[in-house]
Amino acid sequence: MKAIILAAGVARRLAPLTDRTHKCLLPVGDRPLLTRMLAALEAVGVAEALLVVGHCADQVRAVAGARFGRMRVRYIDNPEYTRGSVLSLYAAREHLAEPALVMDADVLFSRELLRRLLAAPPPSAFLLDRGFQDTGEEVKYYTRGDRVIALGKKVVPESWELAGEGVGFFKCGAEAGPELVRLLERVIAAGNGLNEYEDALHLLVTRRHVGWVDITGLPWTEIDFAEDLRRARDEVLPHVVRLDGA
Repeated sequence: MKAIILAAGVARRLAPLTDRTHKCLLPVGDRPLLTRMLAALEAVGVAEALLVVGHCADQVRAVAGARFGRMRVRYIDNPEYTRGSVLSLYAAREHLAEPALVMDADVLFSRELLRRLLAAPPPSAFLLDRGFQDTGEEVKYYTRGDRVIALGKKVVPESWELAGEGVGFFKCGAEAGPELVRLLERVIAAGNGLNEYEDALHLLVTRRHVGWVDITGLPWTEIDFAEDLRRARDEVLPHVVRLDGA
């Protein structure tokens, strides 16, 4: 299994903290957020991490290097990193021909999230947290039975059973990958490359069975704003360290 980590965007909502560095390099505890993510991936047996880079790419390369423990690290450049995240995932399209984890680089999380996602029987699956507060910023996932039927910040299907916030991690099976690439191309053409990659994932779940894994109660947080960073450092990190021992 390989991981595709989307680490290209500018993160304007965290300015000025991210004016001269990437937000995945901001320290959380005694190390950068990205280092924690790579350590988690290596700990659960991921063989290779592919970082899609753009903003402050040289800094990202300097921190991550060519290997992280036993895990190989490689880089994919997205020269259009100031546009939509759909272009970052599309830049890694050749790696979606085989099973892969697609991950946002701005998430602090316990390794148990990855263990559950990798152990889930469906070849394609999302992580879902039912204990969220809807502020309008969250990408929400809607389920019916054992599958996700819709996702997005503003998308609400007519009929659904459970809803939760998505973590920003997607286990993409080998059969789903080529279809996802075609849907990324469709979304890019429709939005001139300004869309988010979740738009393509929404189309994917309307066409293909994609499962979900409940991680409600486990510690994690996405970091979009300065308050998210404070919460990650002061509230979430102690729980992560308690569970992971690192």
